[in-house]
Amino acid sequence: MFKQTFKNIDDVLWKEAGCSSELDYTEQSSWMLFLKYLDDLERERAMRAELEGKSYSFIIEGEYQWSKWAAPKKKDGSFDHDNAMTGDDLINFVDRELFPYLQGFKQRASSPDTIEYKIGEIFGEIKNKFRSGYSLRDAQQILDKIAALDAESAEILAGIRGMV
Repeated sequence: MFKQTFKNIDDVLWKEAGCSSELDYTEQSSWMLFLKYLDDLERERAMRAELEGKSYSFIIEGEYQWSKWAAPKKKDGSFDHDNAMTGDDLINFVDRELFPYLQGFKQRASSPDTIEYKIGEIFGEIKNKFRSGYSLRDAQQILDKIAALDAESAEILAGIRGMV
């Protein structure tokens, strides 16, 4: 299932003019997977803090959180097509707002050993190569299915957690 998920993303990226190699596919899948993982991790930490009667400050601000721009949901948990950006709106948001916001973490970080600095460093080195907001939306929806993957996939994602 994990392998098929990434094959489906490769199929979407194959159609993108800016993505011409497996390295491009890996880079584009990776930044999306990272943001989705970070969003899931922060939601888990916020829920844990709430259960303990503590507050939690999200690293990524509201409108830049994966669950807000990439995977908006209705109250019933289904995908909110009415509030989801797509096409040129999505590409403009990613290129002109999201990436600059994430790149700015490096300058705003208190020290180089913080997650904020690492986020800024990562997004200072990569570029969004999607030119079609429809393809980007397709890839995001495929990645969103990762949440439903089995325990083997969870172990792979746990390996990513060690990097954060």
